[in-house]
Amino acid sequence: MRDRRPPSPPEKKAPLPLLVAVTMTGTVALHVFVPALVAAAADLGTTPAAAQLTITLYLVGLAGGQLVYGPLSDRFGRRPVLLGGLSLYLLGLLLAIPAQSIGVLVVARILQSLGACGSLVIGRAMVRDVSTSADATRKLAILTLAMTLTPALAPGLGGLISDAFGWRAVFVALAALVAVLGILVLVLLPETNRHKTPLPGIGAMAAGYLRLLRNPTFRAYVMAGSCAGTSLYAFLAVAPFLLVDRLGRSTQEVGLDCLIVVFGMVAGATLASRLAGRVPILRAARSGNCLCLAGAASLLAIDQAGGLSVTSLIAPLVLYAVGVGLLGPNAVAGLMNVDPHAAGSASSLYGFLQMAFGAGFTLVVAAWHDASATPVAATLLGAALIASLALRRA
Repeated sequence: MRDRRPPSPPEKKAPLPLLVAVTMTGTVALHVFVPALVAAAADLGTTPAAAQLTITLYLVGLAGGQLVYGPLSDRFGRRPVLLGGLSLYLLGLLLAIPAQSIGVLVVARILQSLGACGSLVIGRAMVRDVSTSADATRKLAILTLAMTLTPALAPGLGGLISDAFGWRAVFVALAALVAVLGILVLVLLPETNRHKTPLPGIGAMAAGYLRLLRNPTFRAYVMAGSCAGTSLYAFLAVAPFLLVDRLGRSTQEVGLDCLIVVFGMVAGATLASRLAGRVPILRAARSGNCLCLAGAASLLAIDQAGGLSVTSLIAPLVLYAVGVGLLGPNAVAGLMNVDPHAAGSASSLYGFLQMAFGAGFTLVVAAWHDASATPVAATLLGAALIASLALRRA
């Protein structure tokens, strides 16, 4: 008997550029606000340490929230959970615009981070959903390369907006961006999770994360990637105060200096993409880590010798950033390939640890702030050493 049912419509494909944009949006609110920290602190009548909480607590929110989004997207699908996260992100941005105290601004930043972290987790998971194991490394390297453009471009853009229209305009522009992205997701992005799993309880969720952490390969890559991925936030958190107060740079120049440093990450991620499939993941990751060690050690030696200048600060940081760009995507590819069926949970756990480390790094430099580059250099060197020890066990 002939089957008279109409043929099924062709399955919509998830456009990679939109997946990249979704993932990039997760940290744009972190970086775009960095050049405006000094202006916001002055306008709200608060201290530099209190203003830096808008960076540190944003990272804390990014860390904790990511533990939830992965399992939720594994159960209910990537698309509805992503749209919910973007809605919360937009709410936090709208709350920040009229903020009249540092307390309200901090609460708004936490809401932003809790919404934005969904973009990080689900963007990575969707890329893994639509990739075979053969091309996962290449696509994740492309994703990481694109993500480095966020911290590369956002500080400079944030500095321009803040100087021209005030620090609140940064949140106005970002709210418009998130709203447009939400519309594009609603119209263009299909569901990519074809194998939904039951939603685990808290105990089962913890057991799933522990199962991943018991895998020595996952553990090595997640530790190395977490240290590399957010260690530069230690510099970004104090860059306005170090560059303006110590080295006499303007707000716009702070954005440019951050841009130069993070473009080092772009160079490293480009190299990682080209080496994908030709050089083993572990060897490429270790090579990136060696560059991180060299850059951090050089900066520490320069500052201790009293030779700090704009050039001697930025050059070692660029070297460190190239190492991060090379190490990061290889670490992510290594850990995401451990169990492709748990892509959401693996992405959540990686994101949590990455942002938790980043929050810790920014807390260290904020507490140790002494108008020198030593806190930043020592923190970056410590992160690179932890990554080096982890990769030895991979």
